[in-house]
Amino acid sequence: MADPNSPVLVADKLTRHYRVSRGWLRGHATVQALNGISLALHAGKTLAVVGESGSGKSTLARLLCLIDPPTSGGLVVDGTDTTQAKGDTLKALRSKVQMVFQNPYASLNPRQRVATMLEEPLKLNTMLDKAARQQRVAGMLERVGLRPEHAQRYPHMFSGGQRQRIAIARAMILNPRVVVADEPVSALDVSIQAQMLNLFMDLQAEFGTSYVFISHNLSVVEHIADDVLVMYLGAAVEQGDKRAIFARPLHPYTRALMQATPTMHGDDGTPKLDISGELPSPLAPPSGCAFHPRCPYAEACCRSEVPAARPLEGRMVACHLAEKIES
Repeated sequence: MADPNSPVLVADKLTRHYRVSRGWLRGHATVQALNGISLALHAGKTLAVVGESGSGKSTLARLLCLIDPPTSGGLVVDGTDTTQAKGDTLKALRSKVQMVFQNPYASLNPRQRVATMLEEPLKLNTMLDKAARQQRVAGMLERVGLRPEHAQRYPHMFSGGQRQRIAIARAMILNPRVVVADEPVSALDVSIQAQMLNLFMDLQAEFGTSYVFISHNLSVVEHIADDVLVMYLGAAVEQGDKRAIFARPLHPYTRALMQATPTMHGDDGTPKLDISGELPSPLAPPSGCAFHPRCPYAEACCRSEVPAARPLEGRMVACHLAEKIES
């Protein structure tokens, strides 16, 4: 049995590379989607993963949910090494890590009633009889704010917010240890977003579930997260307690993300970091620090040496010059 004080999810230098075709007679290339991500998630806590599109957030989600195997590195779920798990052991582990997707309509089977969708995981992963399954489905629908009659309806009969409630109910029906939520509120209206975030937090308080919450909206992250992992081109550039990172971001990329977030208070007069250019291709990542082509502070060492993550002011930072940069 796993130690109750140990993390429920531990990733150790998770790496995922994909071999892709470059076209006829051009051979293959390697997409370096994820490069050495390490994290530890404790029970009842929320880790937010942030970064622009193409930074590797969704690839990380697929590895944490055991959808894709890592190219290298380790992943431990509830005390069990997933890289060595097979058969029934792997099936049991998958029931402990569930996922909520960005688009609830695309993730729900349009041909199934809500009751069928929620009951199916219970059929596959528990020994509950039909009456017990129906009772749990009814209880979960109530917990996510849906009425009993909704159980017999199809996905197209609901609003976007209601569909996401169904998706959350399906993820929570097995009482998983971890839920990975990949941009779960970005497709919803702002008023509905607040309701969904409050629902996530209420369910976490009730069940003690841990969340990996992937988002590009730093206002949402500040509201829901305990810790933050900032990713750039498949690697972690800053990682640690939310309060420390939001109070004083140390990596230039984190600073740029913070400054790009709209606020109700307008411009506070702080000089803006000038970030130009696009995210480099994972097919041909830059030498040294992957951020150096866009970083206004880059020096010679940034172009030649990959910065190792190191502890600094209560978080881990992968930047050669973090101490020298004035915030």
